[in-house]
Amino acid sequence: MRKKLLILLPVCVLLLAAVWALAAGDAADPLATLSYLTGTFTDAVDQRVDQRLNNADLPNSGGTASAVAASAWTETRLKNADDAVCSTGSSVLLLAGGAYVSYSSPGAVVDVTAGTVVPSGTALAVNHRYMAAEDTIAHFIVTSKTAVLDYQGNVEFSYSSAEDYNAMAAALKELHLFRGTLTGYGQGFDLEAAPTRLQALIMFIRVLGEEQQALAWTGTTPFRDVARGTEAEKYVGYAYERGYTNGYSATEFRPAGAVNASQYTEFVLRAMGYSSAANTNLADVFDRAMNAGVLTAGEASMLQRDRFLRAELVYISYYALDALLPNSSRTLADQLMDAGVFTAGEWESARGLVTSWRL
Repeated sequence: MRKKLLILLPVCVLLLAAVWALAAGDAADPLATLSYLTGTFTDAVDQRVDQRLNNADLPNSGGTASAVAASAWTETRLKNADDAVCSTGSSVLLLAGGAYVSYSSPGAVVDVTAGTVVPSGTALAVNHRYMAAEDTIAHFIVTSKTAVLDYQGNVEFSYSSAEDYNAMAAALKELHLFRGTLTGYGQGFDLEAAPTRLQALIMFIRVLGEEQQALAWTGTTPFRDVARGTEAEKYVGYAYERGYTNGYSATEFRPAGAVNASQYTEFVLRAMGYSSAANTNLADVFDRAMNAGVLTAGEASMLQRDRFLRAELVYISYYALDALLPNSSRTLADQLMDAGVFTAGEWESARGLVTSWRL
């Protein structure tokens, strides 16, 4: 297939020059109206960008793999310090996570959604469209551990060497250990969100290799806040019956409640046989995890320092697969392959997705 290369038309450049000039008033009271930026201006730019991309019919020139020309909005997952470099007329829209824009004077970047020119160094607002103006090379740099970005136009990605939580999530999905949510973007991974107690429990059961048993469970639970007849009841009921969880109280499980790094690390230690539901003291959980080889000292420090998100849940789960089981030369991954959760081929393929180093 031949790539479409973006070459902006002179009229597009003129439009951008015009909006830059019009929007150059005070940021709180721009001279360019919001209706103009989101209507006449963006329609004209989009039409000309699309036309130029559609008319481009050049062979693959063997450019860098990170350079992309997108005539339609295209979504990608990024990690900390990744840089989306946009030239004149190109746009980005942050769907999840954090990022900021950087560019050199006398360039300009327009927040088309708000109808303002934003200074270099500005943090991006979620679901706002940002466009590089005339003679501007804009860098949109990720500040969170993971982010989801929509982009359109001529964009070149520069990737950092930061821990790749996105790749770990993809690897766990390949191994049938992680599923997306109903979120309509970012593959549904929701790595930027805090995990719930129910999500952590489900991941724990999958790491045990007992998901099919859980889904086949029938019975009742004492928890009034878990809807009867739902898949959630099966997971909770199975785990409660097996003694994996005691619930929040005698009658509450609090499935939507928060779970922290200590609690999830304890879940993983139980799944591997290093602990059990009888242990309710989590004060030394990170020390026990390090002694078991489930966590490194750097990871334990990170988990105690940072807010616990689904990204961290994925991190712990992925690297636990390489840890040895108690008094054994076999790993958790070996145990799950023996149980038929995933194959050796899937394990090899999944490991190939993650190229970043551990903390």
